[in-house]
Amino acid sequence: MEKPFQEHLLNRTRRNFLANTGLSLGAVALADLQATNRVEASDNPLAPKVAHFPRKAKRVIYLHMTGSPPNLDLYDYKPKLIELDGQEAPASFIQGKEFAFTTGTPKLLGTRHQFEKCGQSGLQLSDCLPHLKKHADEMCIVHSMHTEQFNHAPAELLIYTGSPRSGRPSFGSWLTYGLGSENENLPAFVVLISSGVQPNGGKSSFGSGFLPSVYQGVQCRSQGEPVLYVSDPPGIDRQLRRKSLDTLGELNALQAKEFGHPETMTRISQYELAYRMQTSVPEVMDITKESAETLEAYGAKPGASSLANNCLLARRLVESGVRYVQLFDWGWDFHGTGPNEDIRDGLTKKCETMDKPVAALIGDLKQRGLLDETLIIWGGEFGRTPFREGRTANGAQLGRDHYPDCFSMWMAGGGVKGGTEYGQTDELGFSVIENPVHVHDLQATWMYLMGFDHTKLTYRFQGRDYRLTDVHGNVLFPLIA
Repeated sequence: MEKPFQEHLLNRTRRNFLANTGLSLGAVALADLQATNRVEASDNPLAPKVAHFPRKAKRVIYLHMTGSPPNLDLYDYKPKLIELDGQEAPASFIQGKEFAFTTGTPKLLGTRHQFEKCGQSGLQLSDCLPHLKKHADEMCIVHSMHTEQFNHAPAELLIYTGSPRSGRPSFGSWLTYGLGSENENLPAFVVLISSGVQPNGGKSSFGSGFLPSVYQGVQCRSQGEPVLYVSDPPGIDRQLRRKSLDTLGELNALQAKEFGHPETMTRISQYELAYRMQTSVPEVMDITKESAETLEAYGAKPGASSLANNCLLARRLVESGVRYVQLFDWGWDFHGTGPNEDIRDGLTKKCETMDKPVAALIGDLKQRGLLDETLIIWGGEFGRTPFREGRTANGAQLGRDHYPDCFSMWMAGGGVKGGTEYGQTDELGFSVIENPVHVHDLQATWMYLMGFDHTKLTYRFQGRDYRLTDVHGNVLFPLIA
């Protein structure tokens, strides 16, 4: 609907006209339409909804490594690249291509990490991932990802919204729009950020775009007050807050009846949710209730702000009925401009903050019988080059430039075929040579795993129907159990 409030007024005028015609066919048709409208116009826009078809997955935990981890040092083993380390990159691989920070003829850079085959599936994983190696048979790694974007913000927005420009709804917003929530006392879509830095795409990476704002992500904190500005201000107690909300609700209901604007219903819903969150959110965000063994497994420390704490919180949130939990962790931009960005010790140290809690999350969900119904997604916004980054090519640190042509992402749980590798890159990691997967293809697959035909979950805006995958995307059925 292009302008909902104007459409509402037109519909009301038609209803008045038809009502005056008495027991005519128009009145009968009107009654049928009104009945339909009553079904669709729920008082709670986050009420549970039915997907297009039944699937195992009911919820999502998305782990985004902001900055994009070096896939060639973690998941995509290239012995030939190691053999040719230090030699000039073949002209045929770089001719006509532009890179973020590299010009001329760069030097090939083989990984300094050891890989080994893990689990019954034999997935090859780096020594940076000692804990995740134990869950290789749960992981489905896509090696043949590619994108058009090689700068962080547009690449991240493309992953989450289907467009490199801000203004579109994010994946979490589409899911909550399509499925609603399983817990009316908690947000349907929760965002947790570690390493102290917002995502590259800003709040647009978890925004609702042109969908009603009730579907946007709610940022929570693992340290301090869980949600800013939800608590009662000084001088306002719980009873007074309730009376204030009741009065606001009545005023908003009058406005909704008069103008029919969807944001008015959103406002009512969000005020009520904020009131309920005052007691429900502190409860679910309190990890001191977890056992010492669980805290140790994740490496979580109550009161701290870390990816470990956020992984544990993600489990608590989905266990409580939250539909979509988004984790952003900054610090994966390995250019080699300093010791922390070196693909040797710098990557090892960064992985220590991620490997243990993510492995614990998989194991914890599996032990609680939640993994089959929870889709875990792990990845960055693009890949890293098979050669040394231009600015640091002569320095002491080893780093890689941005690279959109091929990268790895993985999934687990939620109906995914575990212990699987999909797609292949060439022997140097420059190009996809088997089963290319565009960002839109993976988005279509996520939607399918959640029970949706990605071409049919749409929202009309500015005269046309929009969807997460824009006008692209094919479901990757070989990845589905």
